[in-house]
Amino acid sequence: MSSRDAILQRLRNRNGGELKVPSCDFSVMQRPPSSVAERIDQFQKTIESVHGEVHLCTRESWIAQLASILSSRGARSLLIPTAHQIGCDLRDSRQGDLPELLTYDEPIENWQPHLFNEVDAAITSTRGGIAETGSLILWPTPDEPRLMSLVPPIHIAVLEATELHTTFHEAMLAQNWASGMPTNALLVSGPSKTADIEQTLAYGVHGPKELIILVIE
Repeated sequence: MSSRDAILQRLRNRNGGELKVPSCDFSVMQRPPSSVAERIDQFQKTIESVHGEVHLCTRESWIAQLASILSSRGARSLLIPTAHQIGCDLRDSRQGDLPELLTYDEPIENWQPHLFNEVDAAITSTRGGIAETGSLILWPTPDEPRLMSLVPPIHIAVLEATELHTTFHEAMLAQNWASGMPTNALLVSGPSKTADIEQTLAYGVHGPKELIILVIE
């Protein structure tokens, strides 16, 4: 009997009994407890290794730091959320010299020429971060569509230090992802990059050239 025939015969002889699925073991994903400061340090080292930029801020200083960052890059416009608290704070703020504030409040068909040609930077909130991989968690909404983080040359993300988790598994458990997810959940680790051309890694090719994270301590 050939090997092929032997395999087919074993398949025919199966009794069709119920397949027993082994219990899940997530112990390999568990890490020792760590402090917020330790997670910030790990996150910063990891994301800066792939050209991300981290600034530690307070709730009182982040807008002034944002204005300074944008000014140093000559940004003339900043796309902000319409309803999220970040957008409200920026519209109400008198700190620093902010560029023109724009809101994504029209259908993409009307907004596309502005978004691709006139927006220098965009700022979004985050659902949290992953220290181990240096990743941001973004759940796009109608107020913060995913194009806000994918199109403008500069993407600025605001991350609450208390929402920084050690691992992806820990983040999913703490935020109860099993209860429901958006149609798009984004994990962002640094500015856009590709190695399609001669396997040479290049940054800022098909998306934001810069990723700047403001960590609110």
